[in-house]
Amino acid sequence: MSAEVKEPTAPVQAPAERAFARPGRRAWTALVALVVLGAIGAISLLDIRPPAPKPASAPATEFSAGRAADHIATVGARTHVAGSAANDTVRDYLVTTLSGFGLKTSVQDTVGGEAGDLSGSSGAAAVAHVRNVVAELPGTDPTGTVFLVAHYDSVQVGPGGNDDGAGTSSVLEVARALAQGAKPRNNVVFVLTDAEEACLCGALAFASAHPLAKDGGVALNLEARGSTGPVIMFETSRDNAKLVSLFRSAAPHPVGTSFAVEVYRLLPNDTDFTAFLGNNFVGLNSAYIDGGAVYHTPLDTPASVDRRTLQQHGENALGLVRAFGATDLADLRASGDATYFPVPGTLVTYPGWLTWPLAGLALLAVIALAVLTVRSGRASWGKVASGFGLGLVPIVAAPLAAQLLWILVTAIRPGYASLLDPYRPLLWRLTVILLAATVLLTWYALLRRRIGPAALAVGGLGWLAVLGLVLAAATPGGSYLAALPALASAIGGIVALRLRGTWTAVPLTVGAAVGVVILVPTVVLLFPALGMAMGGVGALFATLLGLAALPIIDLLLPPAGGQRGTVARRDRRIGLGVPVLALVATLALAGSAFAVDRFDPTHPIPTHLMYALDADNGQARWVSYESSPQAWTAGYLKSKENLGAQFPEIGDSTIRTGPAQAATLPPAALTVVSDSTAGGVRTLRLKLAPQRQVRLAALHVDGATATVDKASVDGFEVPVDRTGPWSFGLIFHAPPAGGFEVSLTLRPTGAGPVRFRVEDGSDGLEGLPGFKPRPAGVGVMGSHSSELVLVAKSYTL
Repeated sequence: MSAEVKEPTAPVQAPAERAFARPGRRAWTALVALVVLGAIGAISLLDIRPPAPKPASAPATEFSAGRAADHIATVGARTHVAGSAANDTVRDYLVTTLSGFGLKTSVQDTVGGEAGDLSGSSGAAAVAHVRNVVAELPGTDPTGTVFLVAHYDSVQVGPGGNDDGAGTSSVLEVARALAQGAKPRNNVVFVLTDAEEACLCGALAFASAHPLAKDGGVALNLEARGSTGPVIMFETSRDNAKLVSLFRSAAPHPVGTSFAVEVYRLLPNDTDFTAFLGNNFVGLNSAYIDGGAVYHTPLDTPASVDRRTLQQHGENALGLVRAFGATDLADLRASGDATYFPVPGTLVTYPGWLTWPLAGLALLAVIALAVLTVRSGRASWGKVASGFGLGLVPIVAAPLAAQLLWILVTAIRPGYASLLDPYRPLLWRLTVILLAATVLLTWYALLRRRIGPAALAVGGLGWLAVLGLVLAAATPGGSYLAALPALASAIGGIVALRLRGTWTAVPLTVGAAVGVVILVPTVVLLFPALGMAMGGVGALFATLLGLAALPIIDLLLPPAGGQRGTVARRDRRIGLGVPVLALVATLALAGSAFAVDRFDPTHPIPTHLMYALDADNGQARWVSYESSPQAWTAGYLKSKENLGAQFPEIGDSTIRTGPAQAATLPPAALTVVSDSTAGGVRTLRLKLAPQRQVRLAALHVDGATATVDKASVDGFEVPVDRTGPWSFGLIFHAPPAGGFEVSLTLRPTGAGPVRFRVEDGSDGLEGLPGFKPRPAGVGVMGSHSSELVLVAKSYTL
């Protein structure tokens, strides 16, 4: 008796899979879906693009980038660091201009500051002699005051065309436009602060001590950390729901995300807005951030300012001042924060309390999709579990690959490590996105036949839902980035399971479209926000978008089942060919980025160099913070040293140094004005007087000789630092030419005298012995210590 031998039966295809079994139909469906999603992505990006600039001939009550640019030409004509003669010239121009609009204009001339020095490494308390320009527009029936704020000082190595010439000039143009029209209901105060770059000291002095600020109000701060791109409202006060609602309706071109607000709250970064928040103000902080290569460098000129961006900056500011000027300012605090993000034509906002329900709903929708997928026979529970477990692979691998790519790039071209972002970053950003796509496609092509498209799609959406819950706990304002795409794609998948043929692509495309609208602008905005050194974050969200669109991506590949023999092998080759082509395209794009984004005289390689002279022994050092010194810098450097004991402002760390010739630079003088001792407590009044023109002067007390209980400078009480080798540290920015007085209450630790270390710093290495100017193609790093000349001396009193 013989048995009948049967041929293996091919796996049964689901109706949708049978409908797409013909390659032509799959290709056309994929093409249509991708065109639709691509168009939606393009519209989303075009929507956040800055508007066309208005000429100087625009109506008087409107904001004109043309008129504002004329102010930038004056404000950013040259470097004007706080305390400099150039800054005096800018301030005089601001006072004259605002007074010419008929506004009551004054200068707040005082000392202000707080703990924490932004330009040094010693942890010293920072103060500055500031001169804030303040102009008033009284309201007709005020319920409070709206403050429009920008800073007019620049860094020590750049003219500040963007940072913050654009903000300052926008304030001037807004003031002009408001003065031309009907007066607002609420008071409006225009505040142009001093010494922001040094220590936020001008804003601190205004917000804490100016009579106009004593009752608080709404602060609208204008900043820049680049030269182009959309203006983003990236920071708010707490309980921002009503503020955001007004921003959405009043700003002509609103761009902002609650995710940015959440992230910024976690970062140590500060602007003048920080000073207002610390003094019980509410408000919004806006800035543009693309084109970061010019930030804080000599390249930040008026010519570098994008007039489209300037138009958005000022037009939004004018709309917001008018709206806040008309509303009841006593009723702005809400019970919580809003979640919000841009979509074409508007800003989507919803209450923060919906964060957890939506994240939970997304998870339930994905679970429901998983159940229906198993019931339909498209996958087993084991496959779904495998799809979820393996779904973590691209989420981890794509960001890791992006970070490794940039490590390799900076190893080949070390100059990138000193830039906030490349000069021409577009090709690099596209490379990272394509690299993320390559990782995702490779993962998918290798697993789709073994695990199945449905199981992988459900697993990917599962991770989006999980990340939505994680973000809801960690950064509630960012939960929408994962939860809403997961929810929309899961619902699209559920609907698709009820349809047949090509119609199944419709709900899948609609679901993926939600992810495109939310995540495409996010990816694009993240790159300039974080720089290429953090390109892995952009790769992560690009991967999340890919996971949300997996069913559409699947249409690019041959059917996953139902074929055997030669046809199956052909389909596997085609399936694997797609990620191979993506990898080839990634490598080609990276090569193009290398070729296009080269350093040259107009895009110089950044370098950092400073000079430090110890007046006690006459020894001098060249100092650099470059981790991998460029060829020009390396010519000055020979070894590594820790100079913290000699120069507290350099910091207590090992840095690159080299011997330098001692220049004839007199150290600051420290003299005793009064000295008394009672009960073991010594009260000293000292005068610190620089003997040359300097940008800053610092005083430190050696902790081995005394501990300091209380300190003040020119009557302004400052915090006492009790950490490290110094029991007290003070840095005074823009010190008066005649010096300043420091009062100390201290306790000597022994019978000997107390040791003080005094430093002062000026800017510019030209004229120092042994210095050779940078050749063409070699630029200055955007650092508060670039080109700094430090002179230090010890005194025992």
